[in-house]
Amino acid sequence: MSESDQSGSHRVERVLAYMFTTMVLLSVAAFIAVLIGTMAGVAENDGFSQGIWPVVIMLPWFGLPLGFLMLIALFIVHAVNRARSSRPRTN
Repeated sequence: MSESDQSGSHRVERVLAYMFTTMVLLSVAAFIAVLIGTMAGVAENDGFSQGIWPVVIMLPWFGLPLGFLMLIALFIVHAVNRARSSRPRTN
């Protein structure tokens, strides 16, 4: 495997890892924001249906499953790269 192929495959792993981390952290932050908003009284008088709150409430619903799928994709990409690098080279 050439150097450019290895750097490209490592780049895919890195991008997937950053996307996974970002998605999970955003989802957890949104969940904590909803908890704090509820304690602060935003839920009274239907306050969660206005402004940015609908997006904040729905982000963990979609973000965590997407993060899980990205983690599975990261494991698959990593396994394929390890299998390719351990395969004997034929010239």
